[in-house]
Amino acid sequence: MDLKTASALRRLRLVSAPEAVSFLLLLLCSVLKRTTDFDAVPVMGMVHGLLFIGYVLFWADAWNRTKWAPKTAGWYLLMCLLPLGGFFAERRLRRAQDAAVIAARARREGVVNA
Repeated sequence: MDLKTASALRRLRLVSAPEAVSFLLLLLCSVLKRTTDFDAVPVMGMVHGLLFIGYVLFWADAWNRTKWAPKTAGWYLLMCLLPLGGFFAERRLRRAQDAAVIAARARREGVVNA
């Protein structure tokens, strides 16, 4: 994995958890708006919207660089549409990143021909 691909995956991983948190907070603010006088939906909507756009842009960049299969790319895109999906995407991306680091070290040390 080259440096640009690793950077694209890292950016996607780093934005996925905050995007999920902002989605959950937006849902909470929507409930609070209807049940109390608390109205933070405009603020949380903007925050979540920016993080969502960032996620989609980073997803497109990662898909372009990694050449994921359509099923994998669709899975990562679906994860930004589900309230807890960003956490699952972050965990899966972290595992893939760790595996890539281990494979790169093994290639560099000549342990495997991966």
